Order: sequence, then structure tokens, then C-alpha cells
Amino acid sequence: MTSVIEPAANSGVEEDRDTKSALKRGWKRKCPNCGSGPLFNGYLKVRDHCSVCKQDLTHQRADDGPAYLTILIVGHLLAPLLHIAFVHWRPDPLILFTVFAVGCVALSLYLLPRLKGCVVAFQWARRMHGF
Repeated sequence: MTSVIEPAANSGVEEDRDTKSALKRGWKRKCPNCGSGPLFNGYLKVRDHCSVCKQDLTHQRADDGPAYLTILIVGHLLAPLLHIAFVHWRPDPLILFTVFAVGCVALSLYLLPRLKGCVVAFQWARRMHGF
């Protein structure tokens, strides 16, 4: 005699969230759920709830992850450029420092909120609720 076990109607299994679309929305600094509400209050403060779809974002914490990613990307982009500029053109050190300092700060300010949006969106898509 065989018995058939039927799955419960509400077994607590939640549907998968699309990570790729969530990352795209996070890069745009939008809510990872709906893609239209702003993700941040100000420059880097994650909102408690999405103003459009009311998605709870209170548990999403990125901590130091976006800063590490920003340093990694900016360093890997600007260090070879610094070497190339120094070897090929030999500019005055003050000019070289000024150009690369401004470039480093500008690229860091551009990338940091976008990478934080991606980290928060990744956590949301994987139901991690922060680290």
C-alpha cells in the first residue's frame, strides 16, 4: 500500500525573486521590488519602506560592502591609468596628483550609492535581510 503525500496549500515556500532585475534597479537607486520608488533618503540612507509599493526595507543593511567594492573598482581602474600617464607623458607631479585625485573622488562619489543599491537589491532578492 502506497501513500501519497500532497503538498500543503501554503507550505511557506516563497516565490523566487529575480536577482538580475533587482540588481539593475539597485544600480539605478530604485526600489528592488517595484523599480519606481527611490531606494535612498538622501545620499546613502536606505528608506524604511518604498514610497510606491510599501516594500519593507528596514532589514536591508549593506555595512561596509559598498565601500570595499568602490575602493576595489576605483583602484583597479585608476592605478593602471596612473602608471600609463606617468610612463608616457611624465607630467609634473602636482598636475598628475591633482588630476587623479579629482578623478578618484568623482568616481568614488558616483559609484558608492550605485554599489550600495546593488548590495541592498542583492540582499533583497536573496532574502538575506542584511548581513
